Amino acid sequence: MDFAYSTTTSAAPATRSAIIDGVVSPDEHCITAASEDNERPCWGCGLRLLVSPYAPAFRCVWCGAITNDNVIKSDNKCFKWKRLRDRCFVIFLILFMVFIICGGIWAVYPIVLSINYCHGVFHLIIAVTLSISTISTFSLTAFRSAGAPPNILWGSYPAVGKGGLENYTFCHYCSKPKSPRTHHCRSCGMCVLDMDHHCPFIGNCVGAENHRFFIMFLMSAVISMFYVNFMSAYAAYHTWPSFSYGTISSGTVTHDNELKKFTTAFLSSLVFLQARGVVLMYLFMCSVSVEIGLSMLLWQQLWYIYQGKTYLSHLSSGGDETTTKGWENVIRFFGCPYGTKRYLPVFVSSINKIHKK
Repeated sequence: MDFAYSTTTSAAPATRSAIIDGVVSPDEHCITAASEDNERPCWGCGLRLLVSPYAPAFRCVWCGAITNDNVIKSDNKCFKWKRLRDRCFVIFLILFMVFIICGGIWAVYPIVLSINYCHGVFHLIIAVTLSISTISTFSLTAFRSAGAPPNILWGSYPAVGKGGLENYTFCHYCSKPKSPRTHHCRSCGMCVLDMDHHCPFIGNCVGAENHRFFIMFLMSAVISMFYVNFMSAYAAYHTWPSFSYGTISSGTVTHDNELKKFTTAFLSSLVFLQARGVVLMYLFMCSVSVEIGLSMLLWQQLWYIYQGKTYLSHLSSGGDETTTKGWENVIRFFGCPYGTKRYLPVFVSSINKIHKK
C-alpha cells in the first residue's frame, strides 16, 4: 500500500510548524494556505496533518503511525454464540479423544498382558503418559490466550515520541494500536501477537503465547499415532484367526496364483474376526491417516519456525526472503536463552556452510 507523507499544522492559520524528516521547526512558516478538508488528525499522536485529499492512507512523519480511514468494519452480531460453539466443539474433541484412548486400551492391552505381563505393564505406562501429554498440550493450546499485544501509549503528542508508533495501524475492532506483528482475528474477537493461523479444531488462534504448546501437541500426537500403529499391528498379529491357503497341486506355480490364494484365505479369515480384531483394524487405519496429516502439518510448522516466519507472515511476504534462516530460530522458539553456537558450535557452523551452498 502506498502511503502519503504529511506535515503537521498548529491551531493558528497563519503559522504552521512543519515536521519534515524528523526535524521540528516551529519558526518555519507555510506560504500556501491549506483548506480544512486537507487537515486530518493522526490517531497515534493526535497531531493534525496536511494530507492530500486523494490519499486513502497516510503515515505520520512524527510518530510513524499509519492512518487508513477507508477500513470497513464488518458487524459480528453472533460472536458470543460462535465462541460458545467453538468451546463446545473443543470439549467434544477432548471427550472423543478420551473415548478413543479407552477403546484402544481395551482392544490392545489385554492381549499384550496375556503374552507378557511385565511388558504389558510397561507399554500401558507408555500409553497413559502419551495420552496425558497429548490431551494436556491440546487443552493448553485451545484454552490458553493466543497472545494479546502489549499496551503502548498513544493518542497524545507529548506522550508519543519520535517514531514511537512506527508502522503501527489502528484496529477499528479493538480500538487500540496494532503493531506490524499483530493481526486481528474476527473469530476470536481480539488482536493476536505473532499470529500464525486460526485453527477451528482448537477453537482458538495460534499465536505468541500458545504456539509452542501447539507444536508440542503436534509432536506428542505424531509420536502417539506411531505408537498406536505399532501396538495395534502387534496385537492384531496375535489375535488374528489362523488361516492357510495351501499349495497349488497342479499347474505352473506363479506369483499371481499364490497371491490370489493368499488374498482369498485372508478375506475368508475376516468372517471369524472378533470385535476386538475389528477395533484393532480401525485403530491401525485411522492412526495411519491421522499420522500422515499431522506429520505434514508439523513439518510445515517447523519449516516456518526455521525460517523465522509464521504462516500469515509467509503469505504476506509473498515468498520474499526477508528473514534470516537458521537453527537459532528453532532454539529461540522453544525458549532457550542462548543460541545453538554456544552448545554445538562445530555442528552449527557446518550446517550453515551447507545451507549457504
